[in-house]
Amino acid sequence: MLWPVTVALTLVLQLAQQPAPPPPATPPAPQTPPPAAAVSTPDPANSQFATEAGLLLVTIKPTLAADYELAIRTLQDAMAKTSDPQRQAVAKGWRVFKAGEGDAKGNVVYIHVLLPAVPGFDYRVSLLVDEMVKDLPPDLLSKYRDAF
Repeated sequence: MLWPVTVALTLVLQLAQQPAPPPPATPPAPQTPPPAAAVSTPDPANSQFATEAGLLLVTIKPTLAADYELAIRTLQDAMAKTSDPQRQAVAKGWRVFKAGEGDAKGNVVYIHVLLPAVPGFDYRVSLLVDEMVKDLPPDLLSKYRDAF
């Protein structure tokens, strides 16, 4: 009867002499978010495209549609004449169409087709007019904004 006790003691001694298993890995500390000032929120009015084509739908007050059209034509002409190759490329691929019917509120709908769209270029007309104001009529931006 000694034999089972001897085997048990031998087994216990062997286990006691083996190194202890490594402690379980501690999970990495959660990353703290950067301070609010460092987080950049995307601009909701951004009109950039990451694909070869872009489409913008714009609704305009019916009484100010002529002012809107004048602002768009003037801007496109100025962009086509600029020495900036990126703006020239944008002007070549930017077409604006007036929808045959208005929206449910009676506004005029314009469809801006950007084909090809220039990747990373912001197509917001108000920004472009602001940037090119020295080359454009001074009241163009106000007429454009009032048309919305």
